[in-house]
Amino acid sequence: MQLVALDIGGTHARFAIATLGRRGAIELSEPVTLKTGEFASLQTAWEEFERRYEGPVPRAAAIAIAGPVTGETVTMTNNSWVLHTGALDEQLGLDRVCVLNDFAAIAHAAATFPADRFLHVCGPDTALPATGTISVIGPGTGLGVAHIHRSTDHYHVQATEGGHIDFAPIDAVDDAILGHLRKQLRRVSVERVVSGPGIVAIHAALAALEGRSAPELDDRTIWEAGLGGTDDLAAAAIERFCLSLGSAAGNYALAHGANGVVIAGGLGYRLRDTIRRSGFAQRFTFKGRYQQMMAGLPVRLIDHPQPGLFGAAAAFARQYSQELPR
Repeated sequence: MQLVALDIGGTHARFAIATLGRRGAIELSEPVTLKTGEFASLQTAWEEFERRYEGPVPRAAAIAIAGPVTGETVTMTNNSWVLHTGALDEQLGLDRVCVLNDFAAIAHAAATFPADRFLHVCGPDTALPATGTISVIGPGTGLGVAHIHRSTDHYHVQATEGGHIDFAPIDAVDDAILGHLRKQLRRVSVERVVSGPGIVAIHAALAALEGRSAPELDDRTIWEAGLGGTDDLAAAAIERFCLSLGSAAGNYALAHGANGVVIAGGLGYRLRDTIRRSGFAQRFTFKGRYQQMMAGLPVRLIDHPQPGLFGAAAAFARQYSQELPR
């Protein structure tokens, strides 16, 4: 069976044809990536995908959305689209549709990927536990947070809006980052720091601490300069970002009662080598009397370029399991 897998984030909407095979096998076509800011709605973006795709588009879809999917109307968290989930089948000409939070989709991917789709970050270099709770954290345009509860023969995904909890400083540099953001915002959530755009505030705060008159740069420029090794302040900002991600990941693991952690998201994948060389692990375990317990949690990173598309297809397969080949 084939369907359209769609992952709608704050910046991009990614489309792919997913083929569902026997025993849960999922294959994805090469994705088509569109900028959400260039389209008025999902319907116009879908029409552009249909124009680009060579061949008939399946009349089934799994749609992952960056926002809470709690009713008939979903307002996107980081772009201007408004989706009427109850009418998507009619608007898009679909016979079957599965709609879920984008990070719930990534959690479905984390729950179904084989062990070789994960990289070791810190903690025991073992596979994720077969039972218990796994926290899933992913920085991108925002900060996605979910958790998976696994039993012997089943798993349950719980989407959250955990990226919007308060940012918690750990040291004087974090205090400076918080102070910088407080000049602009009444309230500073953790995703204001631990997300792609958050690097701008980190970069500016570090420049101020060192008394530098650094130019105002956009987030893409800072990421490229830091990862490319062409700017030492940008590289320092990325290291600080990894520290903050480690702190946040440890906080979510404590709150979820997790016995394993997965790092995901578009930025997580891009930083897959940098995170493992950074101070992420030290900050992840820096939890006072629970430091030893935190050091015993396996932290893995999804090594797949499109976990949202894969996970959306996996969620569709669960919802329509009775109709699929066995």
